[in-house]
Amino acid sequence: MTTSATALSARGLARRLVHFSAVLAFAFTASACARLATVDSNALWKIVDIRCVPSQQATGTPGQCTVVDLDKRYVMLKDILGRSQFLLMPTDRITGIESPLILAPEAKDYWSDAWDSRHYVQQAVKRELPDDQLGLEINSEYRRSQNQLHIHIDCMQREVSVALAKHAHDTPGEWRWDTLDGKRYRIMRVSSLSGADNPFRIVARDNPDPATMATQTILVTGAGPSADPDGWLIVNSGIDVDGGSGTAEGLLDHACRVADDR
Repeated sequence: MTTSATALSARGLARRLVHFSAVLAFAFTASACARLATVDSNALWKIVDIRCVPSQQATGTPGQCTVVDLDKRYVMLKDILGRSQFLLMPTDRITGIESPLILAPEAKDYWSDAWDSRHYVQQAVKRELPDDQLGLEINSEYRRSQNQLHIHIDCMQREVSVALAKHAHDTPGEWRWDTLDGKRYRIMRVSSLSGADNPFRIVARDNPDPATMATQTILVTGAGPSADPDGWLIVNSGIDVDGGSGTAEGLLDHACRVADDR
C-alpha cells in the first residue's frame, strides 16, 4: 500500500471512529433522557419507607440513609447531586409544602431538625462554615420531581450570602422585598425556627389555602455568622409573584464553592 493510500485509509478510519463516537453519544443522551422522563416521583418515599426505616427498626442501622431518627420522625439522606447536599425527609407520608400535615398541631419541627443537621454538610466539605453560608430550601409543588417532603441542606451561593447581608439587622417579623439571582423574594428575619417562627407557619399566614401554599418556595439561612445570636432569614417567593419563582434551590450551591475560599 502506498503512503498516500495509507493516509486515505487512516482518514477513513478516523471518520468512522468519529461517527461511531457520535452515535454512542447520541444513544447515551437518548438513554439518559428516557430515564429522566420516567423518573419515579415516589423514589424518595420508597427509600424512606422501604429501605431506611425498616433497616433502623430491624438492625439499628439506617440502611441507605445517613440517619434515621424514629423519635423525631425524620431521616437524613446524602443526595446524589453535589458534594455536600443532604435531604431531610419525614418518616411519615407527607407530599410537600402543600400538605396540611405540615401545619397540624402535632407537626414536627422539620426546619429546626434540618438546621441542626447542617454539620453533615460541613463534614462533607471537611470545613466549618459560618451560618450565613449554609442554607435550607424546599421547592414548590410545581418545581419538584419528588412527592415526599424533602428539605435541601447545603451551602449558599457566595453572591447570595453577600446580597442577604443587608438584611442581617432587619426588624424581626417584618417582610422586606429584594431581588436575588434575578428573581423577586420577600425576606423576614426571625429569632427561631420553631413555634410561631416555623417557616411553614409564617408563609402559610399569607397563603392559608393549600393550593396557594403549593406555589411557594422557602429558603432559610443564618442572618449572620452565628444564627443563635444573629437569627435566621426566611426567604420566600411563589409562582404567583410578579418576577418571582417557585424554587429557591438556585440560591444554594451544590458545588459548595464557599468551602474552597481561603
